[in-house]
Amino acid sequence: MDYLQLIPGTLRRRYKRFLADVVLDDGSLVVAHCPNTGSMRAVNVPGCRVWLSASDNPKRKLPWTWELIELPQEDGSTAMVSVHTGRANDIVEEALRYGHVPELAGYTGLRREVVHGAARLDFQLDGSDRAPCVVEVKQVTLREADGRGYFPDAVSVRGRKHLDSLTSLVAQGRRAVLLFCVAHTQIEEVAPAVHLDPRYASSLKECVGNGVEVLAYGCRVTTHSGQPRAIHLADRLSVMMT
Repeated sequence: MDYLQLIPGTLRRRYKRFLADVVLDDGSLVVAHCPNTGSMRAVNVPGCRVWLSASDNPKRKLPWTWELIELPQEDGSTAMVSVHTGRANDIVEEALRYGHVPELAGYTGLRREVVHGAARLDFQLDGSDRAPCVVEVKQVTLREADGRGYFPDAVSVRGRKHLDSLTSLVAQGRRAVLLFCVAHTQIEEVAPAVHLDPRYASSLKECVGNGVEVLAYGCRVTTHSGQPRAIHLADRLSVMMT
């Protein structure tokens, strides 16, 4: 997924869930839309460099959208993290259409936002020679001190409902996949966040035992002259269930 042009600034604060105050490099203070309803644990860090996209749509109340944050790491490096949860499905769809997820390659049809029972799941892959495959995408941005990435970053009742839906689909003879889109460039393995939502962690283990597949893929942010230009799904990462 390509970025048209991102504008750099410094995060001052995130508040009311959907708002963020950012000081642009020219010194002006702007209010940006924060497209992330979660806790943003460990990625809501005032004083860090952030990148905003701009919209010229006159109907929008806030022309700015918070896209990325740069987080200093223990070894002196910097991680680039996509905080825009809405981008995860775009990133994954691009990878699916170009066959960049080998475990999900070979299907001829792709649909988004597919309703199964009471749940709306992210993708359905179809093929004439195989059962449909339903894919639910979860964005991972939480990196704890042990270096692992964790999901969820807070208690997630909705996340558990999605696991129940995936399990039901397997029981119906369909293939069901939970795909962690790891939008933090310094995460190399993923685990359920038992320390934050033990019920989700328990449900995930039960889900896997019932035949739901779990995949995790990292993201790569490409830059030009120090400015982010694109974000794409990259290498497969390990999923640690314990």
